[in-house]
Amino acid sequence: MARYIVAVVGRPNVGKSTLVNRITQTQDAIVHQMRGVTRDRSYHQADWNGFDFTLVDTGGIEAGNDDKFQQSIRSQALEAAHESDVVIFVVDETTGVTSDDEDAARIIKRAGVPVILAVNKVDNPQRSDAIYEFYQLGLGDPLPISALHGTGTGDLLDLVVDKLKQVPKDETEEDTNAINIAVIGRPNAGKSSLVNKLSGQTRSIVSDVAGTTRDAIDTLVTHGETTYRLVDTAGLRRKSQIDQSVEYYGFVRALRAIDRAQVAVLVIDGTVGVTSEDQRVAGYAKDRGCALVLVLNKWDVVEGAEKKGEVRDQVEDRLGFVKYAPVVAISALTGKNVERLWDQIDVVFASYNRRVTTNKLNTWLSDIRDFGHSVSKGKRILKLRYATQTGTCPPQITFFANHPELVNDNYKRYLENSLRENFDFTGTPLRMKFKQEA
Repeated sequence: MARYIVAVVGRPNVGKSTLVNRITQTQDAIVHQMRGVTRDRSYHQADWNGFDFTLVDTGGIEAGNDDKFQQSIRSQALEAAHESDVVIFVVDETTGVTSDDEDAARIIKRAGVPVILAVNKVDNPQRSDAIYEFYQLGLGDPLPISALHGTGTGDLLDLVVDKLKQVPKDETEEDTNAINIAVIGRPNAGKSSLVNKLSGQTRSIVSDVAGTTRDAIDTLVTHGETTYRLVDTAGLRRKSQIDQSVEYYGFVRALRAIDRAQVAVLVIDGTVGVTSEDQRVAGYAKDRGCALVLVLNKWDVVEGAEKKGEVRDQVEDRLGFVKYAPVVAISALTGKNVERLWDQIDVVFASYNRRVTTNKLNTWLSDIRDFGHSVSKGKRILKLRYATQTGTCPPQITFFANHPELVNDNYKRYLENSLRENFDFTGTPLRMKFKQEA
């Protein structure tokens, strides 16, 4: 059955993200006193008394603001309301009804979905009579809550579930087997443009300002017969270069997205080339065991074959530690060659799940022994007796040896290169363990 969607909307700084965190019992939504911290729609899983639903945190709806993102934020919030089954409209009891509340209420009413009016920051129950002025918004009975302390949130969720039970749902099964893809990279490399092109919808705000995407945004996409879950993340940069604390939280969110991804798509700005930040991002993906595809974006504006050759040489030189990852040159803006990316994602995901039989591994190991390359120390000579695959996602090969402590980095690289030459592990890291033979 398709999952229910509940949108949390309202003007800036009324406590929407705090309420999302309270309901989901996480710290996934960024909470900060700076106005406009939540810009895109971010999606969070929640349940109440066994009733599952998806909670959507949105940017603040605000009129007459000179923030260059404000028009995008308004349209994102309105789109979230349109796609939702129930809207929680959050207002601030400490400020009373504002003109922005009235404007936002008019916008939400146009969505034509059930609305629950939650009056936040009612920390003193004896002052709950102050909520009555919010009747003038025309959104029904106001419900006093404190997202910070949890007061009234149980009543709010009871009401949410009651309204959701009245919403007719189709019987389409939600695909829980979607391939998780984290779209990662430095700020302003074109990640949001790529996600929008892949998904065929404007889901993330696209801007030329570095750091626009602060939350990780999930988008389900079906291509062919396969369902993919795209996660557009905040641009990763060195911690020392993150000036605002809110950007740091987005940085943490991006790492969490990599943690739950099966495939990472590293977007590199082709007009800039491979930087130290790109190297670090690739390292994050490798360390966390993700399959990896390298994307050279903005390739249509890289001038001349010589410049393009220089960028490809940089990929080979500076990203040699992930040389197993295929490289796709695209233009996310125009869509050129983006279709090729789907093929490479399927290839690396298959490698990520690949299992090689023990018989084939030991036939290969026999050839390794016959070749005679090994390591030694004093009178001790390393001998690999047996190999078996002990895991997938990513693949893990365990070797049993007489002196496993003799294995050094050079020998590990030798074994990995040989494994890749003999078996198709395109795009996936390999894990190798060495144990004492019984």
